[in-house]
Amino acid sequence: MDLKTASALRRLRLVSGPEAISFLLLLVCSVLKRTTDFNAVPVMGMVHGVLFILYVIFWADAWNRTRWSVKTAAFYFVLSVLPTGGFFADRKLRREAEDAVIASRARREGVVEAS
Repeated sequence: MDLKTASALRRLRLVSGPEAISFLLLLVCSVLKRTTDFNAVPVMGMVHGVLFILYVIFWADAWNRTRWSVKTAAFYFVLSVLPTGGFFADRKLRREAEDAVIASRARREGVVEAS
């Protein structure tokens, strides 16, 4: 895995957690708006919108650089629209990055044939 691909995956991981948190907070704010006088939906909506747009931009960049299959790319996109999906995306992306580092070291040391 080259540096630009690793950076793309890292950016996607870094935004997936806050995006999931903002989605959950937006849901809480929506409930509070309907049950109390507290209305933070406009602010949380904007915060979540910005984080979601960043997630989609970083997702597209990661898809382009990693050459994921359509199924894998769709999986990561679907995780972005689920309330806690960003946490699962972060976990899976971390494992994928660790596996890539291990494979890269193995190729460099001559343990595995380079593909």
